[in-house]
Amino acid sequence: MPALDEPLQFALQGPRLLAPVRHGDARGFFSETWNRAAFAAIGIDCDFVQDNHSLSRRKGTVRGLHFQTPPFAQAKLVRVTRGAVLDVAVDIRHGSPTFGQHVTVELSAENWRQLFVPEGFAHGFCTLQPDTEVLYKVSAPYAPDHDKGLLWNDPALAIDWRVSADDAVVSDKDRAHPLLADLEAVFSHSGGAAP
Repeated sequence: MPALDEPLQFALQGPRLLAPVRHGDARGFFSETWNRAAFAAIGIDCDFVQDNHSLSRRKGTVRGLHFQTPPFAQAKLVRVTRGAVLDVAVDIRHGSPTFGQHVTVELSAENWRQLFVPEGFAHGFCTLQPDTEVLYKVSAPYAPDHDKGLLWNDPALAIDWRVSADDAVVSDKDRAHPLLADLEAVFSHSGGAAP
């Protein structure tokens, strides 16, 4: 099996932390980072349709918190191939007992972990090293009319991003996202779109 759950168990149901096996020798390493059948066997039965790759030049770059609305809602499988990030997933499923709560995990090229973020969660990350590259699979294509976000530093979320708002490198678009209290109810705890 190419990926196994880490001992870490999140209090929020949905996100999963995975550690693909790396086979190394004098040449370097080989790692199978995605195998549909193996992931389905551990409860991640997802059809990914697009791969995304980002480079963030500066430490303290924040990207997020992003999500897409149905019918283009996305699950994501996130990993880092160079550098390191603090990766964050926030539960935005209305009616969920963990609505507004989040998980954070450090993903790096060194630790080779991956975070699975299901639909119904806003996702973002903060770079912990310069020149960090993040690759992630998504289960729906980019759909501009369904591209939404949640304000990354909303005090109600209480996320420790490891960078101050003054020092963070954030796009104008990400600075304009709504607070959790003002977020439209598009996901419900039972799954799918909210009524």
